Amino acid sequence: MWPQRMELVCPAGTPATLRAAVQAGADAVYCGFRDDTNARNFPGLNFSVPELAEGVRFAHGLGAKVLVAINTFARVGEVDRWRRAADAAVECGADAIIACDVAVLDHVARNHSGRVRLHLSVQAAAGTPEAIGFYARTFGVRRVVIPRVLSVQEIAALNRAIDVETEAFVFGGLCVMIEGRCYLSSYATGRSPNLNGVCSPPEEVSYDEDADGMAARLSGFTIDRYRPGEPAGYPTLCKGRFAAGGKASYLFEEPVSLNAGSLIAGFKAAGVTALKIEGRQRGKGYVAEVVRAFRSAVDAVEAGGDAVEIDRLLAAQSEGGRQTAGAYRKTWR
Repeated sequence: MWPQRMELVCPAGTPATLRAAVQAGADAVYCGFRDDTNARNFPGLNFSVPELAEGVRFAHGLGAKVLVAINTFARVGEVDRWRRAADAAVECGADAIIACDVAVLDHVARNHSGRVRLHLSVQAAAGTPEAIGFYARTFGVRRVVIPRVLSVQEIAALNRAIDVETEAFVFGGLCVMIEGRCYLSSYATGRSPNLNGVCSPPEEVSYDEDADGMAARLSGFTIDRYRPGEPAGYPTLCKGRFAAGGKASYLFEEPVSLNAGSLIAGFKAAGVTALKIEGRQRGKGYVAEVVRAFRSAVDAVEAGGDAVEIDRLLAAQSEGGRQTAGAYRKTWR
């Protein structure tokens, strides 16, 4: 059974992190295979088929679910690899597959109906009743991970208009490009999260110092510049600082981490089913600390109380030590 209380969905980039997340109180963990069928295809991360099967056994033994992200777009002539990944996830006992490509969704709906749930990845960028309704009717999608561009009020209105569960990001990286459409990364490096599972590949990143400070570059493109001694962020194009109209600024706001911990009660009132923590590329210490904090906060709200104040508690785990509620409060420029 999938509970009526808000679910805490947590990242698991490795088998060790999966165990740490479950032991820290995750209701569900999400992970992917060690290839480009998932959008976190970094060296040293992800699962082999035997590791996933063992991870499912461990999680189920402690009452947690496992969701498998097969959430990149299949390439022409290679669709069978994505289908095989879905088959393997089902055979390992996964509770749900998170997908965006219609070929993957169709394959699961036709061949594994009743054995595994389908969740629509945020990569599908479905944020309207019409789009969500299409996926629900056509493929039997049961949950949609909603894009990080909606306010809490807009999420509430969306939930009133649809008949599927919604999952909202609550902490971690804040992607400000159109979800699943990382064209600039693909242009700069030849690879992107939605096709290859790689955003700003480390081998394409460089930091170059000169008399004026430091330049952060991606594949030779300058993404940002920092004064001497100023902390330098990781150069992703969606968080770059660009000059336009005689002014240099970020597209939306400074590159900081999402922390919507103070909005948990609002998410519940808006009808959100699950709260998602981003961070499959993070270590088990980070994941355990963040999951424990959100476990306490969600439990407090579910018990009818106020959310535990966790902004200061998790400041050290945020990019640059700074946090934002992002579009949930509609404060972007």
